[in-house]
Amino acid sequence: MTTVVTSGLFSSTNPAISPVNGVGTDYIQWGSAGSQSGYQFRGEAADVQLDGTEFVVGTFVHRNKPTNVSPSQFDVQLTINVMFEDGSTTDLDFSFHHNETPNSTGTSPADDDLVDLQTFIHPQPVTIDGKQYRAVLSGFKRNGQIVRQFRSPEGGINFADVVCMFTLDEPDVIISGLRYQGTSTGQADEYVEILNKGGGPQDLTGWKVEAKPTGRSFAFPPGTVVQPGQRYRVYTNENHPEYGGFSFGSAGEVWRDQGGIARLVADDGFVVDQSPYLDKGFGKTGTP
Repeated sequence: MTTVVTSGLFSSTNPAISPVNGVGTDYIQWGSAGSQSGYQFRGEAADVQLDGTEFVVGTFVHRNKPTNVSPSQFDVQLTINVMFEDGSTTDLDFSFHHNETPNSTGTSPADDDLVDLQTFIHPQPVTIDGKQYRAVLSGFKRNGQIVRQFRSPEGGINFADVVCMFTLDEPDVIISGLRYQGTSTGQADEYVEILNKGGGPQDLTGWKVEAKPTGRSFAFPPGTVVQPGQRYRVYTNENHPEYGGFSFGSAGEVWRDQGGIARLVADDGFVVDQSPYLDKGFGKTGTP
């Protein structure tokens, strides 16, 4: 484990936008005077595990006002400076895609500006205590959920934690969450979530998620690849494209409310990870 202190600045936009100010600072703004929107980055002090464990690298702030800018969609480059305990530093470069959506009443979800993570992996390895790691952004954390698209309502100051991890080059796929008590008809909104906390992509062709003791099984389609920092969810009977669009397609419950085990099984039958819950006595519990 190591302790880090972070700060950040927005270095540029691509393509260049007009009007804009604050390039080269931690607060970039665009739009006409008196009605400017902008991004702010607030650094953090954090204890960091060097094993793919996620940590908050900073706070993303979108001060969102109805405004016009040309073009209306653009990438914003962020450089995060990380200072380690020994005084050494490294810069991590990531980019966000901004969609300044057309404004109408400002009360509809259609008016929300959209911010997508474009660059998840810092292109160069980071050396810590003589060992090389990859820096990966997992996404924005809001209300306990980590997502890769941040919806920012008009007329507000909207916050999200930016979640990062230092990991090795190879893939490392785990079961990262389990919602075993659904609320919709047939508990269709139950899901199991997997995360690649490694620094390389993993082909999931032939891999399965198994539910014990109900005996339900889901096989990932050929060509399915989970990227570093990416999450997939397999829902009981719902489709969520932002999490891969996977579903057991089951009209009945997959995850027994009294307890069971979720297993992630590779194409050769090896149990990559398993997550017992409730009466099995250990491991992760369900996500509320």
